[in-house]
Amino acid sequence: MLAVIGGCNRDSGPPERAGSGTPSDGLIRLPPVPEPGMAWQPRTYVAKWADAAPLIDGSLDDVEWRAAPWTTDFVDIQGPSMPAPRFRTRARLLWDEQYFYVGASLEDPHVWGTLTERDAVIYQDNDFEVFLDPDGDTHLYYELEINALGTVWDLMLIKPYRDGGPAVDAWDIDGLRTAVSVDGTINDPRDEDRGWSVEIAIPWDVLAEAAGRPAPPAPGDRWRLNFSRVQWRAELSDGGYSKLTDPASGEPLPEDNWVWSPQGLIAMHYPEMWGIVEFAGPADPERPPTALTESERALSALFQVYYRQRERAAERGSWIDDVDELAADRPTGADLLWPPAIWLTPSGFEATLRLSDGRFAHIREDGLAWISD
Repeated sequence: MLAVIGGCNRDSGPPERAGSGTPSDGLIRLPPVPEPGMAWQPRTYVAKWADAAPLIDGSLDDVEWRAAPWTTDFVDIQGPSMPAPRFRTRARLLWDEQYFYVGASLEDPHVWGTLTERDAVIYQDNDFEVFLDPDGDTHLYYELEINALGTVWDLMLIKPYRDGGPAVDAWDIDGLRTAVSVDGTINDPRDEDRGWSVEIAIPWDVLAEAAGRPAPPAPGDRWRLNFSRVQWRAELSDGGYSKLTDPASGEPLPEDNWVWSPQGLIAMHYPEMWGIVEFAGPADPERPPTALTESERALSALFQVYYRQRERAAERGSWIDDVDELAADRPTGADLLWPPAIWLTPSGFEATLRLSDGRFAHIREDGLAWISD
């Protein structure tokens, strides 16, 4: 039986009401959803086809990995306006018919870890995290976390916590293969380390359960993806490591959150802000990344409506169908057919943009975003 948990990551927990209908007094009681402090500017990576599978031993020295370019260096989760991370983090991607491969390198002068039980809350240690939303609708997406001891937490999100979650904590990636290699000595403060590396092989047949599109993908397919690194500030203590604490509260100081594609706020569970992986097939190994499509830009623009509607519902207890009152402006530099149409539904609202090819982009009150013919 699947166990369901809520609010288990660094984002705020589920709202008071997971649904979008109104209670007996006719008012909607949902908290506002903080709007990212930057426009969606996704990093894009072209994942090469692996002619041979890399050896999953934690090292990224295989010839297969050397053929895969590094991502750009990770930045602060809030964006490039924030200070650069203290330690370098970057990743590589590959794929074949069986697996999606992720390799990551994390510089760290003191590698430590404490959690050894699978599905523990791994981000309480320093960790590396993978987020995947194959069809980009912000619902039914995957999260995987791993620490320097190789302990894994894998879970599926029915929808983001801001929209009521929940997270399916008992969901496991059957056939998952992972390994960690430490360049130094873990949990030994007497020396200085160089860091640690991670290898992950995720089987496509498990991702296909809720992908909403073919898995394995076809060459040219694009999936939403992001990576996160959690890094706690620690000090040497009694021959080990302990998190630095706030003298006033005695609680650990806030962790650093470094990501591949910036989120614009301290919250990973905003799938609309993730980056994009594009899959190159064996026939086009040097495929250049494709520019953002009209449908991707339209769905991103519609999140303005979603954020403003949630703000309105929190303030006044109602949805509205007046785009002017929502102050959802035309995205800068976009050639979209703006403004969107908005109408109220029995469960909330729906906003729609017509695309130039006759299709439509949609978003509704729980953040589900999709394209229809």
